[in-house]
Amino acid sequence: MDMHKCHAGKLRAIGYDAAKRVLRVVLDDGTALEYANVGESLWYKLQHSSAPWSYYRDQIEDVFHGTRVSDKPASSGKNPLDDLFN
Repeated sequence: MDMHKCHAGKLRAIGYDAAKRVLRVVLDDGTALEYANVGESLWYKLQHSSAPWSYYRDQIEDVFHGTRVSDKPASSGKNPLDDLFN
C-alpha cells in the first residue's frame, strides 16, 4: 500500500488499498490503524480535504472500527528487556 505523508492534526501518513477497500492511517505517536470496508469516495475526500484531521475524526474514526497494525518489520524474537535484566 502506498502511503502519503500528511501533517494535519495527529495524522502523519495515509494510504488506501482500493482492491481490499482498506484505509491505513499513521498517527503522530507511530500508531498505525487500518479501517476495513472504506469506500474509495471516502479515501478521495480524505486526501483532498482542507482539514484532513477533522474529516478523519468525523467520517472515519467515529464511523469505522480501526484495527492496530504494525508498520515495523517483525522483531528477531528477542525480548528487548533481556538486555536490561540478564
